[in-house]
Amino acid sequence: MAPAGCCCCCCFWGGAVAAAGAARRVLLLLLLGVLSAGLRPGALATEHYSPLSLLKQELQHRQQQEAPAGGGGCSPQSGDWGDQYSAECGESSFLNFHDSDCEPKGSSPCDSLLSLNTEKILSQAKSIAEQKRFPFATDNDSTNEELAIAYVLIGSGLYDEAIRHFSTMLQEEPDLVSAIYGRGIAYGKKGLHDIKNAELALFELSRVITLEPDRPEVFEQRAEILSPLGRINEAVNDLTKAIQLQPSARLYRHRGTLYFISEDYATAHEDFQQSLELNKNQPIAMLYKGLTFFHRGLLKEAIESFKEALKQKVDFIDAYKSLGQAYRELGNFEAATESFQKALLLNQNHVQTLQLRGMMLYHHGSLQEALKNFKRCLQLEPYNEVCQYMKGLSHVAMGQFYEGIKAQTKVMLNDPLPGQKASPEYLKVKYLREYSRYLHAHLDTPLTEYNIDVDLPGSFKDHWAKNLPFLIEDYEEQPGLQPHIKDVLHQNFESYKPEVQELICVADRLGSLMQYETPGFLPNKRIHRAMGLAALEVMQAVQRTWTNSKVRMNGKTRLMQWRDMFDIAVKWRRIADPDQPVLWLDQMPARSLSRGFNNHINLIRGQVINMRYLEYFEKILHFIKDRILVYHGANNPKGLLEVREALEKVHKVEDLLPIMKQFNTKTKDGFTVNTKVPSLKDQGKEYDGFTITITGDKVGNILFSVETQTTEERTQLYHAEIDALYKDLTAKGKVLILSSEFGEADAVCNLILSLVYYFYNLMPLSRGSSVIAYSVIVGALMASGKEVAGKIPKGKLVDFEAMTAPGSEAFSKVAKSWMNLKSISPSYKTLPSVSETFPTLRSMIEVLNTDSSPRCLKKL
Repeated sequence: MAPAGCCCCCCFWGGAVAAAGAARRVLLLLLLGVLSAGLRPGALATEHYSPLSLLKQELQHRQQQEAPAGGGGCSPQSGDWGDQYSAECGESSFLNFHDSDCEPKGSSPCDSLLSLNTEKILSQAKSIAEQKRFPFATDNDSTNEELAIAYVLIGSGLYDEAIRHFSTMLQEEPDLVSAIYGRGIAYGKKGLHDIKNAELALFELSRVITLEPDRPEVFEQRAEILSPLGRINEAVNDLTKAIQLQPSARLYRHRGTLYFISEDYATAHEDFQQSLELNKNQPIAMLYKGLTFFHRGLLKEAIESFKEALKQKVDFIDAYKSLGQAYRELGNFEAATESFQKALLLNQNHVQTLQLRGMMLYHHGSLQEALKNFKRCLQLEPYNEVCQYMKGLSHVAMGQFYEGIKAQTKVMLNDPLPGQKASPEYLKVKYLREYSRYLHAHLDTPLTEYNIDVDLPGSFKDHWAKNLPFLIEDYEEQPGLQPHIKDVLHQNFESYKPEVQELICVADRLGSLMQYETPGFLPNKRIHRAMGLAALEVMQAVQRTWTNSKVRMNGKTRLMQWRDMFDIAVKWRRIADPDQPVLWLDQMPARSLSRGFNNHINLIRGQVINMRYLEYFEKILHFIKDRILVYHGANNPKGLLEVREALEKVHKVEDLLPIMKQFNTKTKDGFTVNTKVPSLKDQGKEYDGFTITITGDKVGNILFSVETQTTEERTQLYHAEIDALYKDLTAKGKVLILSSEFGEADAVCNLILSLVYYFYNLMPLSRGSSVIAYSVIVGALMASGKEVAGKIPKGKLVDFEAMTAPGSEAFSKVAKSWMNLKSISPSYKTLPSVSETFPTLRSMIEVLNTDSSPRCLKKL
């Protein structure tokens, strides 16, 4: 029917006004022919905001966003998240001649204004023309009717036919603005994936702007074409011009969306706020306002905005999903679970919520429940890379290696297209598969007979720790799964002996004391149990050492060293979450060691604040001020008073950079400050601590970060310090076993905390140093007869307490203030040996998998 359509269009516009009836009959034939071939007419009353569609694409790229089901107002029953909530009655920026046909907000979606009844089609075009409900209507009724028919064609999805009609009209009247505008819209509707369509759409809209420079809707429409092309700055400029001509809630929301995509969250927030002041009843704008808070780390403010969006729209799935994620970041598992559940009650097939809830459950230690979510996610979206990766990871963590590696292989086969950036899951999956094979091969080998840090190839460990692409020369893959080694089977808690059940319950309680009560740290019951068992095993190993017993490590029997003590905790932390490479940095290849490893933490990046470390911003700020005064006292004594007065006015880290530029021309775009760690072994000697960096750009964004650089020389200095402390600890521990003097116990406690102080400042592991070190503290203190009864205070991080303390004594003092140390319960002596009860990886995974909650609650 296409050739006939072309011919008919030409005939239609070639006739005079008297032939309008014949033309309509031709148009009806055209529509009937095309529609009967399978094209479905679109709903003219529905309009989508392209900037929000672009935001949708951006979020899909980052998070694999899935659409909610159902929409209020005039939203279509489509699968596009951005489209569902972007179109609101009375706000369509092009095809705005349909607004009055929208039903009130909150009703069912508007019915299509088109149907297969040709008389209704003509009637609709006639009605539109008579009421001039289309852009740039003229004073000529006949021209308006022809324009209306072309706009009806656009609404029907017949873009080529609409373009032909507009083109024929423009042959007669080249400056007919409505036809130029409509043709531009039709080119845009054809699809911006074809750059020719985009260029033609922009050309037509630019012509309209030349002819009608004071019409805001044209600038807005051009912005909607520019934004999906990635020309964000140009789109923002057009929206700014539109706002200058005629401010509206919609325009501010559109521009805020583009600022959001550009990660300018503060400016985006201002636009969303301005939009809400003009029209407070906008759930989508309120949601995005909340997201600007969320992405800046302002979680409590984000939660309030998400709740407000839900007041405006009670079935707003994305608001529930975002609220759940905000609570998850706060560490509130119960509230997050409730919000995700509400989203899924509205749409049980909402893939993004299933994915996010699954990830939360995994990091809460509820692997079986997490797996259900990932499987459901993959039923709905088989190529979801995040769910596929997490499914494989969950299986492996529970010891189900066959299913796990099968899922990992599916991710590996999903190679990125040329020029496409590889996903984080694709980058990690081969490391996980190789590590999974290694773990499976050693499931039943005694843990004392092998060493992961020695066995895994150096280049593999180096690349894995740095999260580099898997491009390793001459790499020999781990052997495939051996059929005779079976997967780990589920072990019921009741199947363990009563004394082992008691051991598990004590471990759960001890592990919970290591939980940080700080935003960003979700309680993980699997990690709690693993590190509780680690603490108990450290206690038992240290007690044996103090009574002159030797330990068996890596197939050899010898006296335990400080690294053996930490290795106990390392093995438990590794198996609790195999996704993370917990590796000793000094065991990396020599070439990597010479370059050093950077443990880097962003505290502020641009407008994003890392809420985990907020408690320490003021402490670090005071330290920086002190270092600046010391520097100027030595290099600029005459200007010291002026510098001091300027620093007294600085209350935020962000305000430091202008001060430094004012008083030091060398500062330019940033500066660094180094901390020092005093030695106990060699009085007066200091080691390199961490480096604080503050840099800024021309628009005021700053990078405020800390990092420790683990070089070979620095490592050797710290090792010498720790060696001396461990030797002293062992000697005093042996005395303590034979003595009940309080002073001896207190001295041992200080030595333990001092040793771990240097461990924290060294940061010798690629991941997990903090909880590993704290479990060693808890275990070693129990060996000395002291039990930690207190929780870590809200907002406090033990590693940062050590890193920001002026010395080991100061750290020991602050740590003891919250530990609430008391004499250990005699029952601990009767607990079975952790290393003998769980001598293999299989037995470790079994105990981490088992559900003890009903029985342990009764015991406590």
